[in-house]
Amino acid sequence: MSSRIARLGSRLLSRVLDVPPPTTDYTVSRVTTPMRDGVELVGSHYAPTGTAKGTLLVRCPYGRGFPFGPAFGAAYARRGYHVLLQSVRGTFGSGGDFEPMVNEIADAVDTAAWLRDQPWFTGTFATIGLSYLGFTQWALLTDPPPELKAAIVMVGPHDFAESAWGTGAFTLDNFLGWSDMMAHQEDRPLAVVLRRFLAPRLVARTHTQAPAGAAGRQLLRSGAPWYESWLSHPDGTDPFWENMALSDTLDKVDVPVLLIGGWQDLFLEQTLTQFQRLKSRGVPTAVTIGSWTHTQVMTRGGATVLRESLAWLDTHLAERAPASERAAVRVEVNGQGWLTMPDWPPAAAELELHLQPAHRLSAATPADTAPPSRFTFDPAAPTPTLGGRLLSSSAGYQEDSALSRRPDVVDFTGEPLTEDLYLVGTPVIELTQSCDNPNRDIFVRLSVVDVNGKSRNVSDGFRRLTTPSDEPETIRLELDAVAHRIPAGSRLRVIVAGGCHPRYDRNLGTGEPVVSGERMVPATHTIHHGTGGVSRLLLPTVALSAD
Repeated sequence: MSSRIARLGSRLLSRVLDVPPPTTDYTVSRVTTPMRDGVELVGSHYAPTGTAKGTLLVRCPYGRGFPFGPAFGAAYARRGYHVLLQSVRGTFGSGGDFEPMVNEIADAVDTAAWLRDQPWFTGTFATIGLSYLGFTQWALLTDPPPELKAAIVMVGPHDFAESAWGTGAFTLDNFLGWSDMMAHQEDRPLAVVLRRFLAPRLVARTHTQAPAGAAGRQLLRSGAPWYESWLSHPDGTDPFWENMALSDTLDKVDVPVLLIGGWQDLFLEQTLTQFQRLKSRGVPTAVTIGSWTHTQVMTRGGATVLRESLAWLDTHLAERAPASERAAVRVEVNGQGWLTMPDWPPAAAELELHLQPAHRLSAATPADTAPPSRFTFDPAAPTPTLGGRLLSSSAGYQEDSALSRRPDVVDFTGEPLTEDLYLVGTPVIELTQSCDNPNRDIFVRLSVVDVNGKSRNVSDGFRRLTTPSDEPETIRLELDAVAHRIPAGSRLRVIVAGGCHPRYDRNLGTGEPVVSGERMVPATHTIHHGTGGVSRLLLPTVALSAD
């Protein structure tokens, strides 16, 4: 009776979420897979009791229980797919030591070789997973086996060096927080719950300390031994990153790839790069981007992910003709709804707005005599992170009015819009600036101020600079890609600061390595509007309606 009730409940939930209903029951068994060096990896084999449509490989460092077992094992097994959910090396019973990303290429190849010899293997398979589970897919795609017919990569990076150091600064909060989580994820259950409750405060306290290497080690203790090595290798071309930076993989992939991302996901730019590189080579690929953070992809976006993933698998793995051809690009316009397009970015008009003296933003070109704007960044009291593309619970679209009121930023706010404005594409800031310290950072945020005066972030950009800066220099900085409706009556705001801490490590102002540096020197920035040069915001606008 309970099994029948569970099946009925599952079918009802599928109808509510508008996803294909389960078609079969399944069993779960423990399996081990030998690697070339003698290490054995542990996995869970989810086997449908009815007719199988194909096989899925999911390689995960976070365990095989909740939520990954239900989300990637049970959900797909109940819809006719064999699923191997495998714990990667050094995690949850698998042998060896966990070194993030370092062993995933070889272990993925060995797992695929083992898979083809299993009596239940259906002859072809696909990969699926999010975040680190996405990286393990790119690792296999460096040399894709002939049996691999499709991949579904959700918020998954292909180049960790770019994720960690691509702006020139270390992505501190995301990867110290992740390292702390990994160091404690296999503690006793009650200890895991307690650590997750305490972690935000412990990590935040660590961010106030210097040097960053010693502070991080005090937090991590004996866990996450890789952390200092990440901090110590800022050059993405360093051989240290060889097995973690897989950009060349995008030139080798020839299987259909579905990409799923979020406008507020920390790996957004890599998801879009993956789509553009694969599509330019003629690889069957599609991308879906929602108004999600990294963690919201499987919560708020869960039904969309399941629905689109099953359709992709049915077409490219089960080889069933789709009911209709899906668009190459499907994006959620924040504040509006979903939009389909044949490519990204779409053709767009360009709206030019100038940063003006007295905190103004307008289409008019400033007079030659317009005075500059100035602010001072002090690494001893760095400009804080408010919202944006983070891993933490403070990620995403957040009320950020407090940022514009700080003395260590300058803000530029436009007049109320007379009609809705639709931004779809990549905003660009051309900032003419100088600084009394060559070691400086530039953080730029585009926000929208509603009719009640509350501001929320839309798009960010960041870059670390080390060049001489006595004379005005124009820096062109791409902000985060967006699909966003700005309602009539709202105002656009640009914020310029010398840091965004702890999303990025604070610039000490001395040029010392972040891992060991302690001495701090402030930097006074000048944003030019007149004789020194103009600063302008370039916005990609498209014609849509609110219907």
